[in-house]
Amino acid sequence: MPINVLLVEDQKLIRVGLKSLFGRQDDIEVTSEAQTGKEAVEKFKTAHPDVVVMDIGLPDISGIEATKRILEINNKAKVIILTSHLSEQEVMDALHAGACAYAMKDISTDILKMVIKTVVDGAMWLDPQVVPILREKNCGVIPPRQMSRAMFKEQHANLTQREYEVLKLVVDGLSNNEIAQELTISEHTAKAHVCNIIQKLVVDDRTQAAVKALKEGLV
Repeated sequence: MPINVLLVEDQKLIRVGLKSLFGRQDDIEVTSEAQTGKEAVEKFKTAHPDVVVMDIGLPDISGIEATKRILEINNKAKVIILTSHLSEQEVMDALHAGACAYAMKDISTDILKMVIKTVVDGAMWLDPQVVPILREKNCGVIPPRQMSRAMFKEQHANLTQREYEVLKLVVDGLSNNEIAQELTISEHTAKAHVCNIIQKLVVDDRTQAAVKALKEGLV
């Protein structure tokens, strides 16, 4: 069974493009569309989609308000914010509203497909550009947990000290090249450390590793 998507986007060109994109997929299908926030809420009631892909800037109510209303209807709804907006306030408001992913519109096709599947599986996904905002302005979206170094070693003994240092830089949004420069190591070595971290934390990519590190108080 394909994943059914409700696509909420007021710009016809983008909406048609995304629908065409998913039309070529066997496992993801746009089964309903909306051009406004209010229409999105009504469509959600009747279409019962697996995932809502939601823009923020809509003609009536915002995508954030529409997300709130959808979550009031079904608190298990999966809403992905897909936007060109990256203001601190909108990121925080969207996550507080209940969105389980925040992605920028320059996202690649393959990653967007991965994000949809990730949220359907019950996980959260954040664009790498969003992670530093959350880390600096964590207002309860990701509950902080203080963890002593002893507790860290007890719970994550298989993560080396160097990998822990790399993880902190991943959370800060640094690329492999930037991590290499920061730690005076080769980019190949930095990439290897990131791959090891992803494997040891049992996540799919560096963004999920950063989110898990924030959630569990590892950094």
